Amino acid sequence: MAKFLAYMLAMKTTNIGELKDHLSKFISLVEQGEAVEICKRNVPIAMLVPHGPKKTGNCTQLGCGLGTVEVKGDLTEPMIPEESWDMLKK
Repeated sequence: MAKFLAYMLAMKTTNIGELKDHLSKFISLVEQGEAVEICKRNVPIAMLVPHGPKKTGNCTQLGCGLGTVEVKGDLTEPMIPEESWDMLKK
């Protein structure tokens, strides 16, 4: 119960007018993991909370797919012969 009370006391509270004027500030607070209580004439009506757990960066190790791809043929050569290209015909 004490944790919940401390959470509610530390939570940011704002009225709609202030939210509209400083929306980017409140969005950045929510991105940092804080919840923002939105009030209409000092009466709580909504809560702005983070969507989910903060996503971490890409954890892929460099070189983890080494040797898993086999290239057959020359990648710089065209797949069809030049005689078949419509753009070269006059």
